Amino acid sequence: MIRSSILGKLLLTALVLILVALGSADFFLTRYTADREVRHAEQLMDGQVRILAPALAAVPLASVRDWTSRAASQSRARVTIIDRDGVVLADSEHDPATMENHGQRPEVLQALAGQTGAAVRRSATLDVDLCYLAIPAALAEKPGVILRLAVPLQQIKVSIAEVRWLIVRASLIAGLCALLIAYFISRAFTNRIRRIQSFAGELVNADYSGTIATQAEDELGSVARSLRGMADQFREMLRRLSDEASRRKAILASMVEGVLAVDAELRVTFCNDSFAHAVNARQPLPEGIPLLQIVREPALLDLLKRVLATGEPRRQRMSILAAQARVFDVQAAPLEDRRRGAIAILHDVTELERLERVRKDFIANISHELRTPLASVRGYTETLLDGALEDRENNRKFLEVIYSNAIRLGDMASDLLALSEMEAEREPPPAESLSVREVVRAAIRTVEAEARTRNVEIIPLEVEDLHILGQRFRLEHALLNLLHNAIRFNRPGGEVRVEARSSDSRARIIVTDTGIGIPFEDLPRIFERFYCVDKARSRETGGTGLGLAIVKHVTEKMGGTVTVESRLGKGSTFTLEFPAEGPSPGQPDQRD
Repeated sequence: MIRSSILGKLLLTALVLILVALGSADFFLTRYTADREVRHAEQLMDGQVRILAPALAAVPLASVRDWTSRAASQSRARVTIIDRDGVVLADSEHDPATMENHGQRPEVLQALAGQTGAAVRRSATLDVDLCYLAIPAALAEKPGVILRLAVPLQQIKVSIAEVRWLIVRASLIAGLCALLIAYFISRAFTNRIRRIQSFAGELVNADYSGTIATQAEDELGSVARSLRGMADQFREMLRRLSDEASRRKAILASMVEGVLAVDAELRVTFCNDSFAHAVNARQPLPEGIPLLQIVREPALLDLLKRVLATGEPRRQRMSILAAQARVFDVQAAPLEDRRRGAIAILHDVTELERLERVRKDFIANISHELRTPLASVRGYTETLLDGALEDRENNRKFLEVIYSNAIRLGDMASDLLALSEMEAEREPPPAESLSVREVVRAAIRTVEAEARTRNVEIIPLEVEDLHILGQRFRLEHALLNLLHNAIRFNRPGGEVRVEARSSDSRARIIVTDTGIGIPFEDLPRIFERFYCVDKARSRETGGTGLGLAIVKHVTEKMGGTVTVESRLGKGSTFTLEFPAEGPSPGQPDQRD
């Protein structure tokens, strides 16, 4: 913990520096003390030896041993007399006969050279450390001897120990003070570092709005100022990225097209509501869920796998069963790095497919519908031109057929023109208040003759006096188309019931017949142009295949809806529903 923290490292560094400084001080101070004590001892012995040397010159050789004992007692030092050959003549503390030759001692060599010799070493004779001082001297009977004094170093060691103890005590006090000072300085330093570290760690939080003080003008202050400037730029960058991500997410979420993003393992990383709704997946989807758990469509999975494998965008139209067999134009492309995944955009083209199919059917139907009457007109015309014109028995019959087909072509052209006009209208004609009862009565009066001819009874049931907004000629046209179909596709002796009533502020016009009915599979397409359930019956009755298409367009242009219910062989019920305006003011509510 200590070595792993900056505070610990600083304290350890300070402690090492203090120990090195105190050790160096101890080493140099003890050496200085030892040298000073040795020099002091040498000064004392030099004074004593200068006093003893003149007295030695009067001492005979036979009395030299006694003299050394007295001199040692007076000087409190070991006194030794050595001749020029290094032979010890007398010693105050040891028998000279047992002592080795001293001719090679450093202090003796210096004295023999006429100098004052000094040395510090361990005595081989006494086995103690001594400080030696030797000078040239003379005996009464033997000139040219060496007078040497020696004192033990025990006092020097005691002085050194006292000095060292003083140094240790001073070092302990100084070290503790230095450590305290280093601790507070290090703690202040590390606190600044921790604040910088905490500030840097909080930068990843886009909502963090704290700052950092930069009073000091040192390196850490420079780092703090740089970090604060970087923090402002980082926050601005995070804000821009967040705004950009929010915009992209909002754009993708609001797209009508389904958007799907997967990683390299085909796990979902993003999908918008359109995609989830298309495949009936619950929202929100957990991030990282395998795509196979959401949609089991081999074509989509294979497309994404090929994109991830090749790194090239692909496009394919497919029908997805999970989306109720709707048809999608799928565009898939890898992300910047295909190892990061791929993105697919699903454009729902079901309606386009349906419209394309309707267009093709429309072209086929109108071609068929036009070809039949035109072929009849052409055939009978050619017959007449070839000589049948003079045939009084058949020429009128041929002309009636031509006339009938011409009328059918005219009706077809009129219906197509009416549809085209309604589709081309940018703004509908001015709406007027219409009495549903009057429109229904007028339509019934128009088809009564045809109903009697075909032995079909028209029964007006409950026809309320309702009012709606719209165009009378169009509503009447739509009702006529419904009534014509109800009569023409009915059975002899059948019925057509008409009623009008209000429900929840809506006006409903209901036409019910007891005719042949419509197969269930044909119900979704009966409002398409030229779509006929029974083409042979339609041609036989003179239908153009455009009546129900006109009914739907008229109803929608007037803000209403049209629905149908039918059972094959039981009849059909068509319901037109419009927003009701209510009965005219002052007019009683009468019922038929």
